[in-house]
Amino acid sequence: MAALLFLIDTLLKLALFVVLLRLLLQWARADFRNPLLRAIVQISNPVLVPLRRVLPAIGRVDTASVVIVLVLALLRAYVPELLRMQAPESLLEVARHAAEQLLSYVLWIYFFSIFLYAMLSLIAPGTYSPAQALLTTLCEPVLRPLRRLIPPLANLDLSPLWAIILIQALLILLP
Repeated sequence: MAALLFLIDTLLKLALFVVLLRLLLQWARADFRNPLLRAIVQISNPVLVPLRRVLPAIGRVDTASVVIVLVLALLRAYVPELLRMQAPESLLEVARHAAEQLLSYVLWIYFFSIFLYAMLSLIAPGTYSPAQALLTTLCEPVLRPLRRLIPPLANLDLSPLWAIILIQALLILLP
């Protein structure tokens, strides 16, 4: 039973990660010609394309992606209890737990993205790679406001460090 719970939880986490990453990159207006982003699109398309026929986009918001992310988060919060044969929590408690997990995932995605973005800029500054382009698109909207507050010191950009510190503080504040 533990192995089944592990497999289901892992599959739900991976699916949630892929669709959430696609949604975040859509909001950041990423270049969908990037090979890494094309892979994410191909992985998530079998679920999203049929749902898009029913739920059209509202402005810049891809409602199909939002619905899939919410459904996966709710499943991840609810299915393990059902498989353990425990009495399910109230629907409000499951929704609260799913929202906390979703916010935690978004923060962790940005934490690791900013960390990798900073490491790549230190290791190979001025070079191009599909991963670096993807990370730049994802991280710049978060780092740009911090750069206005914290100017570079001797050509050293400390905004990724402060962004990571702020993300860690937000993760600590999550219940």
